[in-house]
Formats: sequence, structure tokens, C-alpha cells
Amino acid sequence: MTGFASAHRTQTPVSSETATNTQKVTNGLGIELRSVNSRFLDLSFRVPDDLRATEPLLREHLQKAFKRGKIEVRLWYEAIAGPSTSEWDVGSAPALITLQESILQYFPNALPLRSIDLLRLADRPPEQPRPGAEQMVALIEQGILALTAARAKEGQRLATMLLGHCAQLRGLANSAEPLAKAAIGQHQARFLLRWQEALALGESITGEAPNAQAKTERALAEAAAYALRIDIAEEVTRLHSHLQEIESLLQTGGELGKRLDFLIQELHREANTLGSKSQSIDLTRVSVDMKVLIEQMREQVQNIE
Repeated sequence: MTGFASAHRTQTPVSSETATNTQKVTNGLGIELRSVNSRFLDLSFRVPDDLRATEPLLREHLQKAFKRGKIEVRLWYEAIAGPSTSEWDVGSAPALITLQESILQYFPNALPLRSIDLLRLADRPPEQPRPGAEQMVALIEQGILALTAARAKEGQRLATMLLGHCAQLRGLANSAEPLAKAAIGQHQARFLLRWQEALALGESITGEAPNAQAKTERALAEAAAYALRIDIAEEVTRLHSHLQEIESLLQTGGELGKRLDFLIQELHREANTLGSKSQSIDLTRVSVDMKVLIEQMREQVQNIE
């Protein structure tokens, strides 16, 4: 299922005081989750090298929350320095000059310190600790909630589409029953007509009158047996049963992707059987229309969690 979510957490500003240099640094930690359709759960991560150790933690929480979908996770971290209120400590000048003289002994062509360099040194933010497990868990849970909400909207749209297809399939199943009954009646009439023609032909050849009643009863028995073979009442009943179960699952919600997969396979099986029993072009057309709708449902059901 498709969806996008992002989450951001800001660590409480940290004050660092070194000499007269005071500067506030804010640690920003963010995550982006992008999900596209997939029958299985496929996780990929774009994580900074210094946060690579958190990938197993992220994977564990995502695997608990989702069962399907190709999910791309992007994690970022940065320290954002606030406005500096520092003043350079003049008393530290002799130590810097001594250090500069030592450096010039090895690098005589090095440029001397400038006032702007001293101010930059004063404004340099302190080293900040990386986010801990507790902060990472809070962030990924926030992102999972947002992605779940986005996927739920997509799921609602898919459920509406599937319910519409179920209604169309129910209509096709209802229209198939009278078509099948008409086909059976036509076949029986055609069969009896040809049987009578065959009896008349046999009488003209042999000159003997057959037992008409016995022959007619046998013909009716043969026609009835054939009618049973092409009867689609059971298939239509099972189609209605599967459609009712799909509608119930969609209205109930929850984790139902695999159950829907199975029911779609059963729908396709019944539509195939109905087509194989077809004795009219109209009934064949109904079977084909059913298969088209079921295939459309199959493509979407494979993405539902």
C-alpha cells in the first residue's frame, strides 16, 4: 500500500560554556517513510554512517507494524547552532600566539591568525552526543503512526473499489442463472427433436415401430443427465458466498490480505467453471466479464495488508 509520512524530534537545547564562549545547540532528528505496493514486506534504509547502528532497531519496529509494502526509510540528524552571545576572551591571546609560533616552525608559509579566525573559533559549536535508543524509538513510533494513518486512507479507497466490484460480480452472477436455465431448456428441446428424428429414421430403415414411450423416457433421462453436468447453480451459490465473505472482511477491517488472496482465487475458480459449462454466447460473455473484474480485484488485494 502506498503512503508517505515524516516525523521530527528536536532535543532540548544544550548550553555549552567554555571560558566566555556560550552557545546553544539544538539536535534535530528526523525520519521519512515512503511506502509503495508490494505483496511482501521489503525494507530499505538510507541512514547516516554514524547512525548505522540504529538500523536493526528501526527494522524491528517496522516489521512489527507492517506485513506488506516496499518501505523506504530515510533517517537524518543534524546539530543546529543557535545565535552566539560569546565574546572572545582576550586573556587567551598569549596561548594562541605561542601555539601559532610553534606551528610556523614547521609550516613557515602558513598564514597568521586574523581576527575573523578568532571569532570563528569562539563561535564553534561544541561536540554533541548522538541520539540514544529511547529517542530513536520515540521517533520511529511517531513515523509509524503517521504512515499507518496514510496507508489507512489508501486502504479505505481500495476497500470502496473492491466493494463496488463485488456488487458488479453479484449482478453478473444473478444474470447468469436465468441464462443457464434458458440454455438447458433449449438444449432439452433440441435433444428431443433430434432423438425423434433418429427414431423416425430408424423406423423407415428397419420397418419396425420402436417402443415410443420407452425411447422417450430414455431420451429425457439423457437430457436430464446432461442438464446436471451444465447446471451452474452450485457455482453461483459459491460465488455469492465468497462475495459475502469478502464484503464482511472489508467492513470489519484488520489484517486480511492473505484471506482476501484466498477468496479471490476461489472466485476465479468458480468463474472458470461457469465458463466451461457455458452453452450460450451470453453466458460466456458473463464469465469473461467476471474474470476481468476478479483480475482487477486480485491486483489490488495483493497490496492490502
